Amino acid sequence: MTRTTPSRPLDVEALFPELAAHRGTTTRLHPRPGAPDVSASSVGGPMLWPADEPWPLCPEAHGRGRGRRPADIHRERQVLDSAWAREPFTGLTDEERRLVDELGRTHRTPGASETDPLPLIGLAQLYRRDIPDLPAGPDGCDLLQVFWCPFQAHGPGRYEPLLHLRWRRSAEVGELLDPPPLPLLVGQEGYVPEPCVLHPEQVATYPFAGVLPEDLCARIDAWEEDMEEVEEEEEGSDECEWCGEPKQTEPPLYQYDLSIPPGWRVGGFASWHATDPYPMNCRTCATPMELLLTIDSSEWDGGSGSWKPIEERHLAPHPFATPTKVTVGRTGELNVFVCTTDPEHEHRWSIQ
Repeated sequence: MTRTTPSRPLDVEALFPELAAHRGTTTRLHPRPGAPDVSASSVGGPMLWPADEPWPLCPEAHGRGRGRRPADIHRERQVLDSAWAREPFTGLTDEERRLVDELGRTHRTPGASETDPLPLIGLAQLYRRDIPDLPAGPDGCDLLQVFWCPFQAHGPGRYEPLLHLRWRRSAEVGELLDPPPLPLLVGQEGYVPEPCVLHPEQVATYPFAGVLPEDLCARIDAWEEDMEEVEEEEEGSDECEWCGEPKQTEPPLYQYDLSIPPGWRVGGFASWHATDPYPMNCRTCATPMELLLTIDSSEWDGGSGSWKPIEERHLAPHPFATPTKVTVGRTGELNVFVCTTDPEHEHRWSIQ
């Protein structure tokens, strides 16, 4: 089933014509639970990986001998999802509660060292034929594969994720690696994605307000303040004074409703809602980088419900807004940037 983004509550370019010069596109991936194969773009699905090519390993030394089993995490989610699907929802049965407690146990690998081989988890693979905003890869590569370490124990503070990108030409892959290696234990369940098929949809997008010209940003801020005042004055009215449409519970805001969609997406603009914007330049050649991929903890939330696909308007946020079960930070998003001069230069990222 396709996923369709509703029209925006307001025509933001009619309000601020200057935004037309800043308009871009982003491809919402709309990952949903399924059974993708190696020929499909997916989140958490099998990778098109050659049998004669080493699977990527975590190159950093850190603890890896204590954590949860990936199979237990998947099984626990199945139990919880089945319980949520019951009508009416009455909570877990005693048997389900005992099973969830058992599956949630932490395990240890006796004698594990900080440098033992640790396979990365295949997070996503994206074929350029499916994703309009996926940039061209190096030397004609048409497939981007994304991996990460299942432990948040990297960087100077030893509390950062480790992400690995691999570009390849899919037509040159012969015999496949089967089965691929998996980590015995993972540090956090949010690093284990559920297999999801994608329903790519290209939509218009606009930059985060804080990176727009100062005067335009100030006018947007002033307009949002006016909208909030109008909302207070119109309490009890069924229609919005600005667009004539049925009123939302909250007035539309640039950040949440008119500029950058939530959820997994490729291309477009990064949000900087958790930090002030800062330059994201290539460490190799100093070229300004572009947003490649946003890995989000949810597809929508209370502040971004206007982006919920038309086909899913009837669905409650839990558990339907978190199909991949991936969690970035507490409930944030990971923005991955690549060099526009050479996509093989080291990528960078920010968590928002």
